[in-house]
Amino acid sequence: MAVTTATRPAISVSGLRKTFGDKAVLDGIDLMVTEGTVFSLLGPNGAGKTTMVRILSTLIPADGGSVRVAGHDLTAEPDRVRAAIGVTGQFSAVDNLLTGEENLKLMADLHHLGRAEGRRRIARLIDRFELGEMARKPASVYSGGMRRRLDLAMTLVGDPRLIFLDEPTTGLDPRSRHAMWQIIRGLVAEGVTVFLTTQYLDEADQLAHHIAVLDHGRIVVEGAPDDLKRRIPGGHILLRFADPTALDTAARSLAVAQRDDDALTLQVPSDGDVRSLRAVLDRLDDAHVEVDHLSIHTPDLDDVFFAFTGTPASAAAPAATTGGHR
Repeated sequence: MAVTTATRPAISVSGLRKTFGDKAVLDGIDLMVTEGTVFSLLGPNGAGKTTMVRILSTLIPADGGSVRVAGHDLTAEPDRVRAAIGVTGQFSAVDNLLTGEENLKLMADLHHLGRAEGRRRIARLIDRFELGEMARKPASVYSGGMRRRLDLAMTLVGDPRLIFLDEPTTGLDPRSRHAMWQIIRGLVAEGVTVFLTTQYLDEADQLAHHIAVLDHGRIVVEGAPDDLKRRIPGGHILLRFADPTALDTAARSLAVAQRDDDALTLQVPSDGDVRSLRAVLDRLDDAHVEVDHLSIHTPDLDDVFFAFTGTPASAAAPAATTGGHR
């Protein structure tokens, strides 16, 4: 994960509200995204993640609250906001009838780039996203991962310092997902701010500096990934022993352990830090007991997701998709 020392807000939101009919999709949202970081918004299907992105990127209006994006008031200065941001959605904006290079040229024209500057940026992006000779072929023959790379490259033609990535790896294979992660890390290392919505919790865990979980229109918890995981009980050290005698001795030394005689294991509550692990091993050493196998189990973002939304992460995971427009 990238390390940043930035402290200025790229996005600040206070009391944001949005309703559709009688349903409050966003009900008084407060959040702040720091420049040069990855902020990840998580939530079950229908929680309002895409609505949030659409509001912050000026595509639809809010019903209330105040928002500043890239230093500009969202309501009073929407054109300045649009000039400062890039948006890549779950579904590709790539034109299949054009080559990759032609798609990029189209974006350069939309940004009113001069001919020479446009060519320079396009060449740099083709190289950066490893499009190579495929850049001269129709986008219709691209793989899912290559289409997503082209889509993000098109977003970067305008050199935005703030990018909204709305479920950018949905439907991609593991190799393509990891390639996209590396691209995102590279952007953040250059100072770009990324607002990421995803239903892949491992993606948020790998990339995000700060996470907020949205459920029923409200932020139910937020914080750094490791901080969120420490708030969930259930972490433990699992010790396995070679024989019942060693298990008995260890159990007497570790009175709070949960014992499994069939598996010859003890489960000791722990937050997984070095100090607690050392304390357990010191007790066993004092009792002259040798551990056959040791593993540390700590809560993950799936546990956080379930604890604060009541929904298993697997139930909220998206199905594979072949693309289209929303």
